[in-house]
Amino acid sequence: MTTANINNKSHVENIPQVNTMTHVDKEWQRFTPSERIARFTIYLCLVSAIMWSWQTVEVIPEFLYDAPAQFADLFERMMPLDYAFYPEFIHEAMIETLNIATIGTLFTLIFAIPLALLNAHNITPNKTLNWIAKVFLVSSRSVNSLVWALLFIALFGPGLLAGIMAIAIRSIGFVGKLLAEALEEVNVGPIEALRATGASWMSILLKGYWPQVMPAFYSIVLFRWDINVRESAVLGLVGAGGIGVILNDAQNLFEWQKVAMVLVSIFTVVIIAEAVVIHIRNKLI
Repeated sequence: MTTANINNKSHVENIPQVNTMTHVDKEWQRFTPSERIARFTIYLCLVSAIMWSWQTVEVIPEFLYDAPAQFADLFERMMPLDYAFYPEFIHEAMIETLNIATIGTLFTLIFAIPLALLNAHNITPNKTLNWIAKVFLVSSRSVNSLVWALLFIALFGPGLLAGIMAIAIRSIGFVGKLLAEALEEVNVGPIEALRATGASWMSILLKGYWPQVMPAFYSIVLFRWDINVRESAVLGLVGAGGIGVILNDAQNLFEWQKVAMVLVSIFTVVIIAEAVVIHIRNKLI
């Protein structure tokens, strides 16, 4: 070993060793302090709103404690069911209920489809028309079907027409909004290809948009019809026809066995309607 190597080795050994690996203890936290404060504020506001709402309800404790006994007494009055009441009154009224739901759903499409086209930004790029369509859709959804029924009873009088109009106007916002969202989510490739060939607006709509939104359209309509069957069952409580009229009359006369028969009939029809909707969806989609 030469003298230069010995000197270099001695110089290296004299250099203090510095630890380049520094260890820093870090505590992992799922949320930042600001996020924890925001979550706590939201929870506090939610609990406060629930407590405030409960105080404004003004529940009478005596009625609340007595509810189980009253329910048991009412159940005893409903038994046994008055099966003879079904063919005499319930069957015809149930057919009227189904007619209200079906015709109201079909009548909805007359207004819901144009409003959906106006509300879809990729089909109607005019913001003014989008806003106008959105106002109609929101207005339809914001009013309950019973309120619409009361309004149309004042216009057309009590009966099936008021119920059909109430179901139709109430359903416009639901069908139109979901259909507009389906139109906005289509694949733009076929649309651009049709435009490049010089296809007309109607051809683009029928050949480009419709094949893509057809499954969603059928699902929306069938789902809304299922909802309308349930809603039309109570429209008769305000005089808009259907099984609700029979239910209201039986309840006012304290004929609880007939009331129970009406409720069982409504429950059965709703279950059958649900099964029918599922079967049709599986066949069409």
